[in-house]
Amino acid sequence: MLSLRIATSLLNKHWAKILTFSYQAEEEYSVRHFVAGIFDRSRKPTTLSYAINFFLFSLIILNVAAVTLESIESVRAHWHNQLMAFELISVFIFTIEYLLRIWSAPENQDLTGDTGSQKRRAYMFSFTGLIDLLAILPYLLQLIGLSADMRMLRVLRLARLLKISHYTSALEDLMSAIYSERKAFLAALYLLVLALFLSSSLIYVVENEVQPDVFSSIPETMWWSIVTLTTVGYGDVSPITSAGKLIGAATAMMGVCSIALLTGIIGAGFSNQMAKKKAALALKVSEVLDDGVITTEEAAELAALQQKLDLSDDQMTAIISGLQARQ
Repeated sequence: MLSLRIATSLLNKHWAKILTFSYQAEEEYSVRHFVAGIFDRSRKPTTLSYAINFFLFSLIILNVAAVTLESIESVRAHWHNQLMAFELISVFIFTIEYLLRIWSAPENQDLTGDTGSQKRRAYMFSFTGLIDLLAILPYLLQLIGLSADMRMLRVLRLARLLKISHYTSALEDLMSAIYSERKAFLAALYLLVLALFLSSSLIYVVENEVQPDVFSSIPETMWWSIVTLTTVGYGDVSPITSAGKLIGAATAMMGVCSIALLTGIIGAGFSNQMAKKKAALALKVSEVLDDGVITTEEAAELAALQQKLDLSDDQMTAIISGLQARQ
């Protein structure tokens, strides 16, 4: 009888530990899921996530303004203590954000990986993860006593502007547009490089004898070719012979054509990216409208997809209205 009571007591303690561990794991999972929902753009935004992200966005803008103003000697001398305090508060907030993003990475649907550790590594070595680390790195370097040029540290702190990539897909769309049109983009770059070397070589041959100090070599002449091809034309270096002026005019025309070609390629890539976004949303909307009713869960999925694709309410309404009209 006594042994039965002891066994029962041990069994109850064992199950109590299991239930306690399960409850703690479930509680940690729910908190982590909640935190991930604040930073994850693929989920439906809430009032809290809007408020936190707006605060972080404003803090990034204020940091860029503070770093810029700090480069002015009079401002730095008069507001040194206030700027240092603001920098300390900003680094603290950005550090907390960085750690929370690492901790909640397993709940992020946009990260690749089958396990939590794989998703955390995926975030830490992603573009946005490296930018988040770079945002706090200058202060950490000073904190551990590593000496560095203050001007270089200010430039690193200005990299915080790239943290806005968390709230817009502009850079992602640009890189996707260039990658999707990479063959045409590389061909246009090849033409631009060809025009650079050709104009530099010709102007060197024509102008070297009359202006040996200005057009002393082909590498030195490339400065003139670059500013002429990009139609900037600073005027600090210019040809004076008739042949040199003709080459300069031809170089300027080649520059206009090359830049226009690159601009058109990137513009076409952006248009294709927007078309792909609309197609992805249209496919999801058509699936939702199959039964003729949009449930609360389906509306939440559409809102999350709209947020992820950075589509406006007018674009969303136009897509839904167009699909409803077809049906």
